[in-house]
Amino acid sequence: MPRAAMNLREVLRARQRLRGMIWPTPLVRSSWLSEHRSAEVYLKLENLQLTGSFKVRGALYKLMRLGAEAQRREILTVSAGNHGRALAYGAELFKVRATIIVPRTAAPTKIEAIARHRVSLLLVGEDYDEAEQQAREMAARSGALFISPYNDADVIHGQGTIAVEMLETVPHLDALLVPTGGGGLLAGVALAARALNPKIKVFGVQSENSPAMYESFRAGRLVRIRERETLADGLAGNIEPDSITFPLIRQYVDDILLVSEKAIREAIVLLLKHEHQVVEGAGAAGVAALLETSCDFGPRIGVILTGSNLDLDRLTALLVDAATPT
Repeated sequence: MPRAAMNLREVLRARQRLRGMIWPTPLVRSSWLSEHRSAEVYLKLENLQLTGSFKVRGALYKLMRLGAEAQRREILTVSAGNHGRALAYGAELFKVRATIIVPRTAAPTKIEAIARHRVSLLLVGEDYDEAEQQAREMAARSGALFISPYNDADVIHGQGTIAVEMLETVPHLDALLVPTGGGGLLAGVALAARALNPKIKVFGVQSENSPAMYESFRAGRLVRIRERETLADGLAGNIEPDSITFPLIRQYVDDILLVSEKAIREAIVLLLKHEHQVVEGAGAAGVAALLETSCDFGPRIGVILTGSNLDLDRLTALLVDAATPT
C-alpha cells in the first residue's frame, strides 16, 4: 500500500473490522504515576489484550485483508515472540497454514505460547536480526507469504487503533509514550493520534541496549547498531532498510527516548506493586521513561503497556532483587 494511502481513514477501517475480534482494553488513571510526575498519567492496558500483547491487532487485521490469498498460500513470519503468538492465534482462527520463526534466544514463555497453536514453529538464529534474515530467505525459497511484524501497512493500521481508543476515552491527552522496536506500533499510533489531535506530542521509547530507531531518528536515515542484551526483548533488533515505518515516524513523532535497563526493571516491579499489572520489559518501557527522564510531557500523559508475556522465572528474579537490601 503506498504511503499516501496510510491515513486515519485506514486506521478507522481497521478498527471497524476488528470489532468483536479483539478487546478494547481499558485506559486507566495511575494514582502512583500521576503523583510521581505531578501530572495525570493514564495507562493503556494492552498487556490484557488477547495473546498478551497489542500485536494481535495488526496480525488479525493483516489476515483479514489477505482474505482468500491467505487460504491459498502458507504464511511465514519472524518474531521475538509476541507477533508470532498473535499470528499463530490468527492462523488457527482463520484456518491458515503458518510457519512462525523465532530466535533461539527468545523468551521461553513466548516460545511455549506459540507452540500451543497449530502452526509450524522454528527456532532459528541467535538473535532477532539473524532470525529475520533467514526467515526472509526461507519465504523466498518456499513461496510462502512473508508478513513483517512492523514493515507492513495493514499491520501499522491495526496497531493504530490503540490511539483511537485512547483519545476516545481521554480526548485531550498532551503526550503519548510508545514502546518502540521496528516502529509498527509507533508509526500507527502517531499517524492516528496526530490526525485526531494535531497538538498531541508522540514519543517513542527504546532501551539504551538496542537503540536502532533512536540512532536512526537522530541521523535522519536508517542506521545499523550493535545490540546488547536487553530485558525489553520485544524492542530489540535492527530495522529493515526499506521499512515504511521510518518515514512515518520522522513525519509524526516528536522524539525517541532511551531508557536504561535499570529503569525497565524498576518499572516492571513497580507496575506489579502499584497497579497489580504484569508487564514484560518491552511493555514497561514507557513507564521507565516516566521514572527516569525529566522531560516535560505536559499535564495529561498516555502510556501504552504493550504486553504481559514475561517469564515467571525472570519476574521472580526481579522481585527477589528488588526486595534484597543493597
